[in-house]
Order: sequence, then structure tokens, then C-alpha cells
Amino acid sequence: MLILGIALFALCLLLSIAWHECGHMWAAQATGMKVRRYFVGFGPKIWSFRRGETEYGLKAIPLGGFCDIAGMTTYDELAPEDESRAMYRQKPWKRLVVLFAGPLQNFILAFILIVGLAIFAGLPNLTEALPAKIGATQCVAPVQTYDVKGNLTSPKCTGGGPAADAGLRDGDKIVAIDGQPVSDWDDVTSLLKNATGAVAISYERDGVTSTTTMQPIQADISTINENGNPEHTYKPMVGIGPAAVPWKQYNVVTAFGGAAVFTGQLIGKTWDALLQMPSKVSALWHAITGGSRGADTPTSVVGASVIGGQAADHGAWSFFFFLLASINLFLGLFNLIPLLPLDGGHMAVVGYEKLRDRIRAMRGRAAGGPVDYMKLMPPTYAVIAVMGAYMILAVLADIINPIKVF
Repeated sequence: MLILGIALFALCLLLSIAWHECGHMWAAQATGMKVRRYFVGFGPKIWSFRRGETEYGLKAIPLGGFCDIAGMTTYDELAPEDESRAMYRQKPWKRLVVLFAGPLQNFILAFILIVGLAIFAGLPNLTEALPAKIGATQCVAPVQTYDVKGNLTSPKCTGGGPAADAGLRDGDKIVAIDGQPVSDWDDVTSLLKNATGAVAISYERDGVTSTTTMQPIQADISTINENGNPEHTYKPMVGIGPAAVPWKQYNVVTAFGGAAVFTGQLIGKTWDALLQMPSKVSALWHAITGGSRGADTPTSVVGASVIGGQAADHGAWSFFFFLLASINLFLGLFNLIPLLPLDGGHMAVVGYEKLRDRIRAMRGRAAGGPVDYMKLMPPTYAVIAVMGAYMILAVLADIINPIKVF
């Protein structure tokens, strides 16, 4: 099932890109432009057919797709009858609609997936902190050794652990630690991380508040640093884990409102992650060269497909579709970055031409011609090189040191 799950998720990603290109195609056709070709994949042509003035088909390398609109730049060769329909000759608003329609399709698909999740599985509140509620109690090993990839290699521990030995159970809500009230799990970890002796825990169970005392274990944690040398730290551990934020269930009527709020929250999280991508280069390199792989490091199509396959293998379909929705939001936002060759870069060119012509009109001068894309090739190639290098880093990290979700 794992291999089938990986293939299924990879297919879903390919279809997401094809759906993105459908947005460009449909908008171009609706605004009177000529779409010459719409293909899924790259490389040698496998199969195609023609409907109207557009050729539709599949190509051998399933790594994306494209929509060929006549006259995207002045360097595009055009038949005489297509000159008036060239994209670069169209009004700015039409060009912007066509360029934005691709990312919009990703946003629409993500929203549809989230509505489905809201109805069939529910949705978490991404802005809500983890509650100060115990999700699990466990034993604590006095000595914990981790390898260069962050995997625990020391023998498994036995027994109940300090929390369980003190009478704490799954589902107990912690209300105070050493007399200091807590409101969420961050408060719990903050108050326990510096504990040196016995700790008084006040907790609520079945509406009754009780207090117990537990003795944290000062665990000796051995890790491997960037230079390959062992490092020892001592950390008080009590053997408790947080309960997950409960997912809110929706029906067909309330799902759209809930999905809209959730989509807004997820867009904010995705945008933050997008802004942090440049700072994650060192983390990817660290993961490739033998360091641990953080769960917040970027992943490639390869890594995302493997995680999606693992979700399918474990029957975690809600996570499968949540991941697919998240990637579609990322694709939509990423393509709006105002850098060529992304859609946002082409939109920036249209905006520049419109602003330039308005300024020229204020000075009594005629509108300027289309931007010469050849002059923009050097920075475009630089962007492609940087994105390509980043993608290679992410792929290598996903192969050498993959993120473990299941």
C-alpha cells in the first residue's frame, strides 16, 4: 500500500499542476486569447487531440504541464491571423486575469479539499495553543542516546515514568505547577524544564481538582553535533505528552464558513513558512551532511509524496488530503512571488507597463511598447538557478534524511 500511496499522492500533485494550467487556459480563452497547446507533462509527446484551435495532450515526463498562449512575449512567433490576439497586445486587466487564474485554481482546489475535510473529518483550529491536558503518560530513560540523524538508539525504558507513578492519567487537565497556574501546554513545558526537585502538580479530573507530587528524572541526553562529536545535556523529564487540539466537526451547512476561516489561517501559516524558506538552507544542508532533520524544514515533491504515501499506508486519509490542500496553497502563494519566471513576475511586468504608461500620459507622451523580455533573461536565469539549487537540496535531504511523520 505504501508504494501505491506514494504513486497516488504524486498523481494528485501532477493533477494539481494540471489544474493550475487549466486556470490560465480557461481565462485566456474567455478573454479572447488563443491557446495553442495544453499539455500535461514535458518531453516527447505520447498522445494528443485537437479541439477547436487548441491541441490537448500528454507528454512522457510527468513533472508538470504547460499552457501555450499565443504571443506571451514579443519574441513569440505568430501567424498573421493571430497578431491581434497576442497576449502582449491585450489590455492589462485581461493579462492580469489570465496570470492570476493559475494560482487561483490552486486556492480553489485547496478550499474544496478543506470543505471535504470539514464535513467528513473536522478541522483543527490552527491558532489555538495545545491545551494543558495530558494526552499520554510514558516511561523515561535515564540515559538517552541519539545518532547523527536524531534517532533514539539507547535501550527502551520500562515502567510508568514519574507522571504515571504520581497518579496522573491520560486526559487529566493540569491547572497549576508548584502553585503557579497554567493555561496551555507551553506553560507546562516552561515550568517543568527548569525543575530540579520534586514538583507539585494540581490537576483536574472529572470535575475534581487534586494535587500530587512527582520527581522528575534528570535524563542524560547524548547527541552528535555538527562536527561529529558527542554532546551531553541534562534535562528534567516526567513522561507526559500533550493532548491534541480537538478537531471541530461541521455539517454541510456550516462546513463552508468553517473552511473559509481555516483556509485563512492556513494561508497565514503557509505565507510565514514561505518567508522562512531562505533561512532554511542551512537546516537542509545540516540534514544532508549528517545532522538531524527538523520537522519544519522544507520538503520536495519527492518527500511530500513519500509522506502522503505513508499517510495512505496508515489509513490517515484526512492527513493525506490536508497535506494536498496545504501544498496547493503553497503553490498558489509561491507562484504569486513577483519574480520571473513565476506568474507573479509576469504580473509585475504588466503592472510596470501600466504604471509607466500612466506616467508617460501625465507627461503628454505616448504609451511605451511591451517590455523586452530578453533584457530580463539574466535575472530570470538567476532565479531559476537559485530555485533549482534549492530543489536539489530538498530532494537530497528527503532521500538521505527524510522527515518522519508516521
